[in-house]
This record gives sequence, C-alpha cells and structure tokens, in this order.
Amino acid sequence: MKLLEKLQESHVHIKDESSVYAKLEALFKGGASSLQIISDFDMTLSRYSVNNQRCPSSHGILEAGMCLSAEAKEHLHETNKKYRAIEIDPHMSPDEKIPFMLEWWGKAHSAMGNVVISKSMIKNAVATSTAMLKDGCSELFNTLHKHSVPLLVFSAGLGDVIEEVIRQKSHFHPNMKTVSNFMKFNEKDIMVGFDGLLIHSFNKNEGSSGSGNV
Repeated sequence: MKLLEKLQESHVHIKDESSVYAKLEALFKGGASSLQIISDFDMTLSRYSVNNQRCPSSHGILEAGMCLSAEAKEHLHETNKKYRAIEIDPHMSPDEKIPFMLEWWGKAHSAMGNVVISKSMIKNAVATSTAMLKDGCSELFNTLHKHSVPLLVFSAGLGDVIEEVIRQKSHFHPNMKTVSNFMKFNEKDIMVGFDGLLIHSFNKNEGSSGSGNV
C-alpha cells in the first residue's frame, strides 16, 4: 500500500513501529464506517507561517479586524505575551496553568465585548487576513465527506472565525462539526456575548460536550 511505502522513506522516523502498524491495521479493518477524525485548528489545520511571515490564530484574525485604539492594541499585545509564556512554560503543570488560562481567555473575550463585532466584520477580518490552511486540507475535507467520515474540529479558539476560514479557504462540509468558543448574536447580527462553556487549551476534554456547531 502507498501509505506503508511512505512510512519506509528515509525522512520518516518512528519510535515504536509495532504500535504504529497495529493502529494502522485496526483502522484498515474498521473501515470508514467506524472512523472519526478529531483535529485541532490553530497551527494544525491552519498554517504557522507563509513566506517566513507568522500567520494569525483565530483570535489573532479577529483582533486584527477589530476597531481598537493604539492603547488597547498595545494592552492586548502585552496580555497575550504574558499568558502565552505561561501556556508553554515547561516547568508548570496543567493544573497550575488553568487559572491563568481562564484569566487570559476572559480578558480576551472582555476586550471583544468592548467593541462592536458583527458577522460581516468576521467575514471581512478573515478575508483580509494572512490566514491559510495547510496544503492538503481541501483534499482531506473532500475525501472525508465523500466517504461520510465525521470530522470534529476541536479548538480553544473562536469557532465563528474558524468556520469562516474553512469556508473561505476551502469548504465546510455537512460531515464537519466544530467544538469551540462560539459567539452569540442579536437580531442585528451583532455579538452580545459567548455561548456555552469557555474552552481553553487545558480543558478541551471537559468542553467536548459544550459549545459547538453541527
């Protein structure tokens, strides 16, 4: 099989070959009818950089599109810098990080609540951003849809932005579902808050039954 041949190429390094091949065998035996794909979004389906330029996360896309003062943008930048360092600190446990992640997401969402955000603004923010999906994403989406394999996009980012990126850069098929932080909008399509439980980078398992679009 092509896949197995690819695994034998010189640039592929596998720590536990027997475990990998056992998992592949189970996938082949189970077939498409028993398969479900779960994926993160930011820097997993989306690209980290293009032409050596950093691509924005789902939060970053919207922050760039919001009408903020220079002072507010600087405050947001310093806030993100502070909490990002905590998020990736190898000397802190997930339990130690969780209170800081709640503070971070809370402050970010609070900043969004201080400006007018509409559905059309989200579309424009995505359209004018440098966000891109990784090579092969459209092929993956189309193949999974063709074989009716569910794809769950699970992210601590902004669900409305994530789905808009996929729509603009590829296609959001009926077999795809997003579990993320989704906004609530009023009858004028203006954001009035967030829907469901807050999902951050260390509580994704808890949030699996929380906010999501089918």
